[in-house]
Amino acid sequence: MNEMKSYIAVNEKISIRKQCELLDINRSNVYKKVVGESDENLKIMRMMDENYLDHPTHGVLQMQDYLMLLGFFVNHKRVRRLLRKMGIMAIYPQRNLSKLGNAKYIRPYLLKRIEITKPNQVWAIDITYIPMAKGFMYLTAIIDLYSRYIVGWGIFNSLDAENSHAVLKKAIAEYGKPEIINSDQGSQFTCALWTEYIEKAGIKISMDGKGRAIDNIFIERFWRTLKQDYVYLHPEENGTQLYKGLKNFIEYYNHRKTHQGIGRVTPVAMYTKAA
Repeated sequence: MNEMKSYIAVNEKISIRKQCELLDINRSNVYKKVVGESDENLKIMRMMDENYLDHPTHGVLQMQDYLMLLGFFVNHKRVRRLLRKMGIMAIYPQRNLSKLGNAKYIRPYLLKRIEITKPNQVWAIDITYIPMAKGFMYLTAIIDLYSRYIVGWGIFNSLDAENSHAVLKKAIAEYGKPEIINSDQGSQFTCALWTEYIEKAGIKISMDGKGRAIDNIFIERFWRTLKQDYVYLHPEENGTQLYKGLKNFIEYYNHRKTHQGIGRVTPVAMYTKAA
């Protein structure tokens, strides 16, 4: 979307309305400016994010009750809006709190009975909200399910589909392509940009059942480790500091942290040994 918006010229003979029609983008997006949240909303978002790690089944009303116990009396509409902005959804069959994409791009879940026996057999991609001292960003990461190795990541200030696409392209360039890539049904993955690129590359697409983050359990565990061991303990002041901090933590996670689920070895040892 950002790339398409860059093609709009305000001093041309063709009106902005006509340019938007030709580029197939909504005219309102051309004038859209990113508006920051208040300090109180940032505190609320941070607390809801921590609560979600421990109670992923909590929906809007339970989040509202949780905030009331902490002294934040906010209505359910405000809670719902902030959860949507964070990309958070409760784990139970319901309408997704994050924006869904086009239904024609949804693909079936392929991992139910599959045995994962090697690196690059299955990757999983997901996006999470990262709170900072002032503000927040979104982290996109891709994990190799066999080794738990993080093969790609990036931080962004929006949830645009182009961001996830860029992270995947970079990971493939560095590590080769997987046989299957799994995601949720968010709008970043249920769109032509995502599905057409992957299918042309000869990769199978798998998507979680709607409202079931448990299907992407390994990357959810990575989010928990990342946030509890780094993000919440060391809230960064700006995007540059956050990038450096994430780079250092992911380096540690891949190369020095052992994992019980893979025999108490490091992800890099598991990934390179079998690759």
